Amino acid sequence: MNLPVTAFSEDQAEAFDRVAELLASAGVDIEESIVTPRAEGGQSAMAVIGKAGSGKTMLLARLAEALGEAGVETISGDYEGRRRKDKRTLAILAPTNKAASVLRTRGVPATTIHRILYTPVYDPEYEKIAEWLMGNGEKPEIEGLTDAALDRANAFFKQNRSIPGALAAAGLKGSDFILGWKRREDPLDIGFVDEASMLDARQYEDLTEIFPTLLLFGDPAQLAPVNQSGSMVFDDLPEPRKMVLNRVHRQDLDNPILDLAHALGDPSLPFETFERMVEDAAQSDDRVVVAPRVEAGMMARSPVLVWRNATRIRLIHAFRAAFEAPADALLPGEPLICDGIELPLKHRKKRLDLEARGLIKGAQVIYLGPGRRAGFSRLHVIGAPEPQVSAASIVKIEMPDEDEPFIPFAANMGAAFLHGAAVTIHKAQGSQWPEVQVFAPDLYAASRAGRVEAGIPLWQRLAYVAITRAEERLHWVTRYRLAKPTEPLTVRDLEAPAAPLELTGEEGT
Repeated sequence: MNLPVTAFSEDQAEAFDRVAELLASAGVDIEESIVTPRAEGGQSAMAVIGKAGSGKTMLLARLAEALGEAGVETISGDYEGRRRKDKRTLAILAPTNKAASVLRTRGVPATTIHRILYTPVYDPEYEKIAEWLMGNGEKPEIEGLTDAALDRANAFFKQNRSIPGALAAAGLKGSDFILGWKRREDPLDIGFVDEASMLDARQYEDLTEIFPTLLLFGDPAQLAPVNQSGSMVFDDLPEPRKMVLNRVHRQDLDNPILDLAHALGDPSLPFETFERMVEDAAQSDDRVVVAPRVEAGMMARSPVLVWRNATRIRLIHAFRAAFEAPADALLPGEPLICDGIELPLKHRKKRLDLEARGLIKGAQVIYLGPGRRAGFSRLHVIGAPEPQVSAASIVKIEMPDEDEPFIPFAANMGAAFLHGAAVTIHKAQGSQWPEVQVFAPDLYAASRAGRVEAGIPLWQRLAYVAITRAEERLHWVTRYRLAKPTEPLTVRDLEAPAAPLELTGEEGT
């Protein structure tokens, strides 16, 4: 086997071997690179759990690489080639676009759970191009496309492995080659799920129906899904089906952010002692910053993480005031959070169009400006492979001490959004940003509330999730103050294609 298994820690190596046994029982021998056709029936699930820095992502990537070497094809929600009975497949999934994009930046071809539950229906003519790119057919002749255009598509696909991206490189729009979306009916094969602590019971049930072999990667110290009494889906697996990674990987040993996260494993640790640890870390390492105020400029791309909704709403209004945003409109560059799709059941196809493009509940979005039609917005969906869309939108700005939000503009129905300059720590799970601002007064309030979840003080779970969202620098904000921005809002940092895909959310549009 060509994988450098010696780079694993002892518990990673043991987990690798046990997953290899699971895969071998399903007909995929990654030790000998031998694959047999999948047998019908049966279902097996296993979990790899560990705290931040324990090497879960590294292990996932190595297992995916081993499956690829064995001849297992990694598929995504973008396109699936024609099935062959002897072909084995792997899908690597995450609950959100942002979580999937974190994996993709590390070279792991991940997609969202939702994107794998619904599959695109391609125009038969352009499907010929997709099959050719996948190596399943000859180079086609397509009316209106030159050989140079097809060569551009081929070059793009070799670099990025994205069928929609390759077709776009040939000069096609999504509305040209994708006719619609349908709920997946046939089961798949092997599924890897990252950030599995975010799964609720219904999502887990859906996945077990689709994947006969399912491997979950999760962090038991994170916050459990709402309405699950502090438990996570992998908690109910029998012990032989759970592997725990305890050792912090060597490249993370000198990371002060992870040091702080692991210190929270002591349930007797008082908040005041932990805050002194943060202050000490800030004195010796610039990756931890104790800040007396929130930085408004950073909020445009990296939301402040809070516990209480009242704090979130106050910070959002402070952000908008700092940028002198008008009360009846959004400024290009303002961050939004998708709050779901507001469409009647009869508009199922339109709902699938919106969700398949990444507009699922919790998706992070940047407002680019008004669309060409009333009620439409041009949007950049953070973490989506094709991020720029134009969609019927309902934007809600919650008001302090009021039950009803203010709606600066809205379509009759479509994708609903809340402002995203500040978000609750619970909603931030699965996401990471280079720099993160954590609002410490809220964590102090949680510590004073004395709440406990699954035997761990709630403030510790909140603090753990919040600080591990920071990839490079943690800002520990200590006061209810906001620093005004030094530059106006901009969208220059968002790469814009010639024309965003337009998604209709209203009948007759």
